[in-house]
This record gives sequence, C-alpha cells and structure tokens, in this order.
Amino acid sequence: MTEQTRYITCPHCGEEVPITNRLGRKPLNIPVKNICDTLQDCGDIALTAEKLGCSRAYIYQELGKHGLKPRNVMARQILDSEK
Repeated sequence: MTEQTRYITCPHCGEEVPITNRLGRKPLNIPVKNICDTLQDCGDIALTAEKLGCSRAYIYQELGKHGLKPRNVMARQILDSEK
C-alpha cells in the first residue's frame, strides 16, 4: 500500500506544500550515552543542551527514562552498564 502525498497551498507564498501525517517536529532521538558523555565533559546541563541542540528538559526526560540523575552522571557515579 503506497501512501499518497497530499498538498495544500501556502497562504503566504501560494506554493504547494506537502502535508505529512506527523504533527510537530521530528523526535531528536539522541542516545542516552551521548547525553551522558557530553554531560560529563561539560559539567553543566545548559552547556550540554546547547552542544547537543536540545532543551534542558529533554536531557532531564531522557536521563529520567533510564533512572539516572544529572548530578550522578556529572560526578561519574554511574556504572557503564547503566548507560
């Protein structure tokens, strides 16, 4: 079954724009290992978020999904098997 692409006309420029089934922006899908490594290198949530191109909340959410706390990651108090 092939998906047909539907188009709408942009009210600003009049150009035909394809409609996608996805709402909002694409998920970032940054691996938690990358978050941990960057957090350990930077030592700060805000710098880590800036370096990875995500929000601070995203970092907290992703670490929380794996039962990690930023404080412990920065202090390197996690085992490699937890990453």
